Amino acid sequence: MRIVIIGAGEVGFHVAKALSQDDHDITVIDIDSVKCKRASESLDVIVIEGNGASPKNLSEANVQEADYVLCLTRVDEVNLIASQQANELGAKKIIARLRNQQYTDRASIIKPEKFGIGHVIHPEKEAVKEIVKLVRHSYATQVMEFEGGRMQMIGIRIEESSPVIGKTVRDICDGERDFRFGIVTVIRDGESHVPWSDFIFKHKDTAYFIVKKERLNSLMYLLGKEATETKSVVILGGSKIGRSIAEELEGELNVRLIDSDREKAEWLASNLKQTMILHGDGTDVDLLKAENIGEADSFITVTQNEQTNLLSGMLAHHLGVKQAVIHLSTTEYMPIVQEIGLGAVISKNMSTVNSILKFISSSKTESPVTTFDEIDVDVVEFKPEPGSRVTTAQLKDIKFPEDSIVGVINHHGQLSIARGESQLTDEDTVLVFAKSNVVAKLRKLFES
Repeated sequence: MRIVIIGAGEVGFHVAKALSQDDHDITVIDIDSVKCKRASESLDVIVIEGNGASPKNLSEANVQEADYVLCLTRVDEVNLIASQQANELGAKKIIARLRNQQYTDRASIIKPEKFGIGHVIHPEKEAVKEIVKLVRHSYATQVMEFEGGRMQMIGIRIEESSPVIGKTVRDICDGERDFRFGIVTVIRDGESHVPWSDFIFKHKDTAYFIVKKERLNSLMYLLGKEATETKSVVILGGSKIGRSIAEELEGELNVRLIDSDREKAEWLASNLKQTMILHGDGTDVDLLKAENIGEADSFITVTQNEQTNLLSGMLAHHLGVKQAVIHLSTTEYMPIVQEIGLGAVISKNMSTVNSILKFISSSKTESPVTTFDEIDVDVVEFKPEPGSRVTTAQLKDIKFPEDSIVGVINHHGQLSIARGESQLTDEDTVLVFAKSNVVAKLRKLFES
């Protein structure tokens, strides 16, 4: 596919990085020379330095022949104008990132569809979706749903008491015949490993499992984790994300929200009727102790300040909260925080990236479904071609790249966890978990 990406910031860069691994024809436009240099030096893409809303630059990028135009700058108005110009020049499909959610309200005068936009991504909304999923799984560092929610990938930190420590993947899988699950990657000492059968688990590993939703409790029991129901949540920060989380959960859970701005706290108190609003500093240890933060199921830090989010998340973790969820804008911090084991880390930028990739992959196979930059793994959907190498033998007899593993097989809607003795057909669709540098090699195995 031919794809034009307007905006080479965090979102645009990571979308381009994921899509360029799949041999798409990618052109990136940005007015910032530093961002252009980063994209040019790091990615296999064409880079145009200039205003992405300029018809001249859009024409130079052959936007008229583009299957997708992704308008991903940080400025809504630029994205709207760029969308309109791309639409008039003949782009087939347009996706726009809009931070102001009022543009999609029914009462809004400015309608995205009037600008030719076919799909709108709201970064804050995407982050809220991920955080809410995590809150409902307070034992997890990451939750991702596949196949319409029927399959889940769960990130679990291996504690000292876990019965899987010292065991290999083969030991665990062979010893559990009752149900099936997959182990798709493990983070150890800041590095990701795609675990094969002889991989041995250690304390402080963070392992990512794929399992059917209804067998999640069985997996937690195997890992020595208690899949407890979340009852209480504390949110730090009355930002757009914080307010939205409270609105989503306040009728279901005991929700408290802390904000350091008195005026904002008063406004929140008048608008969130079922949420307890507290005025205070989330980095104040005495306040956290007074509010019994250690007894909360989830502590969510979503202020506008990354340092505040990190510090308060660290304090809550130290005080014994079951789950700390820390929102960061700087994606480079994410693996470091996870390695330390402070809790789950969310970035609205990466949430936006994954939402875009899922949308694009829904119209085409062999495309990245999700990218996990913090664990250096992509989820790629493949459909084997008739006569391809993967259909000629069991998976264990096919030489897959070391940094890849087949996770899920979908055969006419019937889902199964892949095993060595599994054999694919050209009627299957599979989810493969792999490092981005081996996706091209993988593709050849699925081609006839």
